[in-house]
Amino acid sequence: MKKFLTLFLVVLTTFWSCAPTAKSLFNGKDLSGWHIDVPAMDSTDARNPFIVRDGMLVSLGTPAGHIITDKTYEDFRLEVEYRFAGEPGNCGVLVFASTPRSLYKMFPKSIEVQMMHENAGDLWCIVEDITVDDMLERRGPKAEWGITEGKKRRILNLTDGSEKPVGEWNRMTIECLKNEIKVWVNGDLVNHGYNATAQTGRIALQAEGSEVEFRKVELLPITQLTE
Repeated sequence: MKKFLTLFLVVLTTFWSCAPTAKSLFNGKDLSGWHIDVPAMDSTDARNPFIVRDGMLVSLGTPAGHIITDKTYEDFRLEVEYRFAGEPGNCGVLVFASTPRSLYKMFPKSIEVQMMHENAGDLWCIVEDITVDDMLERRGPKAEWGITEGKKRRILNLTDGSEKPVGEWNRMTIECLKNEIKVWVNGDLVNHGYNATAQTGRIALQAEGSEVEFRKVELLPITQLTE
């Protein structure tokens, strides 16, 4: 019995030591592990809209652009805690990001998970595509669908009222496994897409007009989606 118990403890210890652990993509001190892509900074002395303040990653909103991970990721759960620091507005998390400035000479090729106030959880197709249930209802007339400028790229979320009031912290969970994406906002399932045209890429956060504070950007490898 003693030998069995010892063996069990060894197996259990080995299991837990091999289990994947969550990793923060932001160290709370600087922007190591990320790079900036802000077109206005190419030819002017425009400020960098991404800063570190009080241990948080902050998007100042302007000039418009993205902060993008140096590494690519696949099969993960991304936990993001964010709030609009002042006026509500627009921002987003991009997954499967690849070729920069592929849309409107601004947005990297990707799937955007919308954070715009009162629209959190919408999906936007940015030179990549994805399918959801009830596509006609949630995306509009099929003849107008597309992944480039002027096309219906927005796929509406499933809920109303999942966001917290402006100034309070929201928790967004994004799971990406193969070519499938599931999104929760404050525990509510708000979108589920599949047959995406990408399944790996970088992760990006936007500067898109509004100041947003991020106190958590944490990634965990996964092998299955949460039901």
